[in-house]
Amino acid sequence: MKTENKSVIIWLLSGCFLLFLMVTVGGITRLTNSGLSMTDWHLITDTFPPLTEAKWNAAFEEYKKFPEYQKINIHNDFQLSDYKFIYFWEWFHRFIGRIIGLVFIVPFIYFLFKKKLDSSTVKKCIVLLGMGGFQGFLGWFMVRSGLIDNPDVSHFRLAIHLTFAFITFAYTLWVALDLIYPEKKKTEKSLRTIAQYALLVLLLQIIYGGFVAGLNAGLIHNHWPLMSDGQFIHDSVFLEQKNWFLSFTEGKSGVQFIHRTLGYFVVAMIGLLYFKSKKFQLEQTQKKGINLLVLLVFVQFALGVFTLLYSVPLWLGLTHQINAFFLLTAMTFTLHRLSK
Repeated sequence: MKTENKSVIIWLLSGCFLLFLMVTVGGITRLTNSGLSMTDWHLITDTFPPLTEAKWNAAFEEYKKFPEYQKINIHNDFQLSDYKFIYFWEWFHRFIGRIIGLVFIVPFIYFLFKKKLDSSTVKKCIVLLGMGGFQGFLGWFMVRSGLIDNPDVSHFRLAIHLTFAFITFAYTLWVALDLIYPEKKKTEKSLRTIAQYALLVLLLQIIYGGFVAGLNAGLIHNHWPLMSDGQFIHDSVFLEQKNWFLSFTEGKSGVQFIHRTLGYFVVAMIGLLYFKSKKFQLEQTQKKGINLLVLLVFVQFALGVFTLLYSVPLWLGLTHQINAFFLLTAMTFTLHRLSK
């Protein structure tokens, strides 16, 4: 790592931490059903929550006009105190988004002015800024789907929003790693290929994790290794929708089946990478990355099983999502070390 790049690396890693924090708070927002509490959004005036009781009451009355309250919470003795709780998590999620914007844009301009970024890094950072802006759009696009007719957001839009946040984090980390490890070295193509496919399977699993969250599909078939009634594939997988495609993208049973089955594939791909790597003389960073991957994938698999068995309690669902972030971090690091 070059000394002159140290401040840029710290900046990028700070962005990684904030993205991790935002996804974590986003998970709490989803698991507490807080995502539709802010029915309107103004960039300047909504920087902080309502500061007076009158403003809280006005916001609550506005919330009552939308499907989530009218179809669900009106029947649950939902009071202003309950509204303040869900409002906080959605506001905090969006507030972190603003902080991320500032953390990326202001130092980027400073580093440009000070000529601390080479042309390659400048291009990568411009891509990052574009990804950040697009992520904000995806958040609005997702929330909008739950404010019209349905009292919940589209699980497709939720999955896109979640997965793109993971991808943005991974790319930010990759740009930082380019600066931390600027040297070129020989790598094994076969290991790199396995790692690339493992990453693709992991991203597909993250997408289906978003589907499961959006459809609340973790609240059914709370058994393992079989779904229930002694069946590996429950009959309901094929009965919920009109065809297989809809069953595996919109049916709760089908989406859960794909998510739990993909878990085996993620473990298998990382296991293959581990055993294949034993045939080569690798650097310490490469060995550490692969070993960490193996540890984290088994932790993630176990967390997934227990989250399902206990019907997605908040702490377990959140831990499962956080460890997915750690797993993607290790996957990105390992692929980077196998790619230079």
